[in-house]
Amino acid sequence: MKAVGYTQSLAINDANALLDIELDKPTTAGRDLLIKVSAIAVNPVDYKIRQRVEPQDGIPKVLGWDAVGEVVEVGADVSNFTVGDRVYYAGDLTRQGTNAEYQLVDERIVGHAPRTLSDSEAAALPLTTITAYELLFDHLALAQQGEKSDDVVLVVGAAGGVGSIMLQLLKTLTGATVIATASRDSSKAWVTSLGADYVVDHSQPLAPQIEALSIGQVTHVASLNNTGAYLDAFVEVMKPKGKLALIDDPESLDISKLKQKSLSLHWEFMFTRSMFETDDMFEQSQLLNKVAKLIDEGKVKTTVGKHLGKISAANLIEAHKILEEGSAIGKLVLEGF
Repeated sequence: MKAVGYTQSLAINDANALLDIELDKPTTAGRDLLIKVSAIAVNPVDYKIRQRVEPQDGIPKVLGWDAVGEVVEVGADVSNFTVGDRVYYAGDLTRQGTNAEYQLVDERIVGHAPRTLSDSEAAALPLTTITAYELLFDHLALAQQGEKSDDVVLVVGAAGGVGSIMLQLLKTLTGATVIATASRDSSKAWVTSLGADYVVDHSQPLAPQIEALSIGQVTHVASLNNTGAYLDAFVEVMKPKGKLALIDDPESLDISKLKQKSLSLHWEFMFTRSMFETDDMFEQSQLLNKVAKLIDEGKVKTTVGKHLGKISAANLIEAHKILEEGSAIGKLVLEGF
């Protein structure tokens, strides 16, 4: 089968950073689905793995953690999918990725793809959707309710991929008041369109801006980038016994600052369930199905930014360059071989 992989960690400007390769088509066992990949999205985790993880035993490493495809074979223990199902998923860091014609994925982390979206539109969603959903409802423990609540949620980095889904989930599934951070006019308009009730500028001190809103203290913080720089501001604006959740990797974080207000700290990593085959691994399949239903009902929209063409080494190199430069707007997607 065709695939794109790498044999050594190289700078993205190196001609061999990613290569078009041929691999054996995998076979199913247990709870695995064999999926014929139709479309993929590219995320920062792709280039971070390429930069940091050397392939082992001379086997090319295949990246990719967002895909839509068709189930073409099922393992003996599969119970929730059949051949022909159209699915979407984010995969597993410990296995070969989505940048291949065929991929094995455990059924417990796979959802039925939204019917109303094209393959490339749906491919943009799984990783960010899982991350946002788990952070909000597993870690911050926000209530899913239609009525207005007393919760005040601050989303830092709201215009990015995870934030763009998170704002929609907050508006659709909770009664919280939502404060989003954005600095550019285009970003402010984007987060407002996705459901933010208020927008503050993260390039300016946060506390005075939030206090000026006169909506009370922040009960929950979703910190999606630069957590270390904002920690003092979070402590200042948060209500005692509030919850702070993050997804980034600050070099250091003085969590003793949280003690006086009894603030709780939570880390969201969407690959935890698949890496450790947790008892609740099937929750990822269920949440993907739930969000697919919200999409088909018109309550959540995709966040595709740019379609880069077919799945090839040249086009994936372009995607990695864009992400490494930090110039992406919305998700980068590729489709077909």
